Amino acid sequence: MTLRRETFLDHVRERGEYDTAEEADRVCRVVLGLLGAHLVGTDRAELAARLPEAYALILLNPLQAAEPLSPERFVRATAAWIEGASQATAAWDVSAVLSVAADAAGDDLTRRILLQLPAGYDLLFGRPQSP
Repeated sequence: MTLRRETFLDHVRERGEYDTAEEADRVCRVVLGLLGAHLVGTDRAELAARLPEAYALILLNPLQAAEPLSPERFVRATAAWIEGASQATAAWDVSAVLSVAADAAGDDLTRRILLQLPAGYDLLFGRPQSP
């Protein structure tokens, strides 16, 4: 089931404690654009199908990553794209967006997405894995 843009943004805004929908939207665009560069195939398409159209398009049309980023480098890249962001605020931003995306995706798809990513992304998605 696809979430409406307003619903998705409301969830991100609540988790990220953003003052405005515009702030939440900006963070969503950056994080999902970076995530899309790391996912391939049917998992990326299936996640896109569960996101609001504007975010699905960002996820499906990313710049391709030269190499998979570790979670730490993903957070640093996010910080570089968000004006005034620090690594701490970027980690917060990434977790706000990815945890809402994981809720939209459901457990099975989120597990498959995590298999495509380097170790450690489970925490960013708000789905810590047991050792």
